[in-house]
Amino acid sequence: MKLLDTFKKQYQKNKEQVMSMSDYLVRCKEDGSLYASPADRMLKAIGKPKKVETSKDARLSRIFGNREIRVYEAFKDFHGLEDVIEQVVSFFTHAAQNLEESRQILYLLGPVGSSKSSIVERLKSLMEKEYIYILADRDGNASPIHESPLGLITEEMADELGVPRLAASNIASPWAIKRLREYEGDISLFNVIKRLPSQLEQVAITKTEPGDDNNQDISALVGKTDIRKLEKYSQDDPDSYSYSGGLCLSNQGVLDFVEMFKAPIKMLHPLLTATQERNYKGTEALSAIPYNGIVLAHSNESEWTTFKQNKNNEAFLDRVYVVEVPYCLRVTEEMEIYKKLLNNSKLIESPIAPNTLRMLAEFCIITRLDETENSSIISKMKVYNGENIKEKDSNAKSLQEYKDGSSSNEGFFGISTRLAYKILAEVFNFDPEEIAADPVHLLYVLEKTVARQRYPEDVEEKYISYIKKYLAPDYLNRVEKDIQTAYLDSYGEYGQSLFDRYILFADHWIQDNNFRDPDTNQMFDRSDLNKELEKIEKPAGIVNPKDFRHEIVNFALRCRAQNNGKNPEWTSYEKLRRVIEVNMFSKTQDLLPVISFAGKGNKEDKTKHDSFVNRMRELGYTERQVRRIVEWQTRAMKA
Repeated sequence: MKLLDTFKKQYQKNKEQVMSMSDYLVRCKEDGSLYASPADRMLKAIGKPKKVETSKDARLSRIFGNREIRVYEAFKDFHGLEDVIEQVVSFFTHAAQNLEESRQILYLLGPVGSSKSSIVERLKSLMEKEYIYILADRDGNASPIHESPLGLITEEMADELGVPRLAASNIASPWAIKRLREYEGDISLFNVIKRLPSQLEQVAITKTEPGDDNNQDISALVGKTDIRKLEKYSQDDPDSYSYSGGLCLSNQGVLDFVEMFKAPIKMLHPLLTATQERNYKGTEALSAIPYNGIVLAHSNESEWTTFKQNKNNEAFLDRVYVVEVPYCLRVTEEMEIYKKLLNNSKLIESPIAPNTLRMLAEFCIITRLDETENSSIISKMKVYNGENIKEKDSNAKSLQEYKDGSSSNEGFFGISTRLAYKILAEVFNFDPEEIAADPVHLLYVLEKTVARQRYPEDVEEKYISYIKKYLAPDYLNRVEKDIQTAYLDSYGEYGQSLFDRYILFADHWIQDNNFRDPDTNQMFDRSDLNKELEKIEKPAGIVNPKDFRHEIVNFALRCRAQNNGKNPEWTSYEKLRRVIEVNMFSKTQDLLPVISFAGKGNKEDKTKHDSFVNRMRELGYTERQVRRIVEWQTRAMKA
């Protein structure tokens, strides 16, 4: 099978390659990748950024203040975290330049479910893309700490080879020194292995987790003696040592230290020398073990705060490069996060009604925002999303004003993305007859979830008020538009009739002509025409009817001239379309004969109802959702 052949070729490509030390040293003169630092390799794997001029996009210009931003393909699915990713890349850039960051721990700080772990996992995956070169003995056995072959040479020898001194600044491991003695200083007897780092095989990439305070020691980081080998080797022999610690396995790569500050402080001490001096001591009387890797750590704010407040930890704190990872605060990007979740699940094919993801995103975002004095939190949410709402809310502030008036804690509280996933899963599975999601079920699940989480009373009241005072009324407006759109398609002839009648009456009113209705033989003078026109205009709030009539008639006359004297479609002119829609839907009960699922009295109503349902399905609803949403909308309108 072609698949099997492809797999075999990929395996062969990733298989380690062995070369002699002399070949390696010769190639070092021409190819810097043979001794590239972990930060260099990480930057290469991340790739060059795409520069985006936000001034050319109205929404982005409001969010980023017209500044140029850089977007990285490797992190394209981390929505709303542009600044966070830029800080992470900046860390590796400075580390590759051998600045202070090269001796620091990259620490991601943020609330639960804010993508800290996802960023770390992505960095580990990127580290697997670039080859490393590992020192091996004459039999081809790789160094247990995956050390660089250049650890054997001095900085003076590096000058002679034509490689940077920095590449040869690490010491040799006890394992390498023992073999160097056996070879009587002949480094040509060593070999070099070229291979890709691997998370599965723990080659240059590994993970360490804090254990119990009572039984965890530094061996989780630095390794320990393998008692099974003591029959053959002495306790201080490098070959009796088990290089199983996180620092041993992550040399030339990445150490992922999960929830680092939950670990006993004594366990963290080897990290200080490993990062600052690039070597550390084992648990036995061995010489120092080299380390040239990247330590990644991440935890929640509570652990960091506790650790930071302890004055005894000042030396450690000075060696940590903190990148804050808040929750996403933009509705559009939050929706993309949910879509990514759905795309990776079996729900990808399940129906999801319009506005479901938006409603969930809006609820989560407003719970993460600080309340702002003299401004609605809803307006703040929309401004953060890059929307221009000055015309709708005169009290709305600019994005910078909102940020200046917010605390540094904004984005570190509220509904987590992880909880939002659970809510979405419950919504999809709410109806036992249909795996689907819609806003009506979402509103119910949100209220139930808030009550179930047992928030403080004031927080619970605030979250419930968001649902009832904003989400439900806002969705009522949105679903009315969907219903009206589907209804209009069933009543297109009625809309066109209103449009033609308005144009006819307005034209005669402008010309100051009397008009006789050919169907009823009724005579309308200018005053009567004005009354008929006002019946259409007033419900829509037209404040300057004279100008409005002239504008509409001029538009219709131009269209007639281009269309053989025929009026344009009633939906073709947005201003008048809105006026007609308001008239058509001024009374909710007028829609009920068509949109309700009650029995139809005649065939015409049944046909129109079926047409309405089909139009709603085209908008993205299932038939069960149409029935549920129509019933909810009817009850909400009565309430």
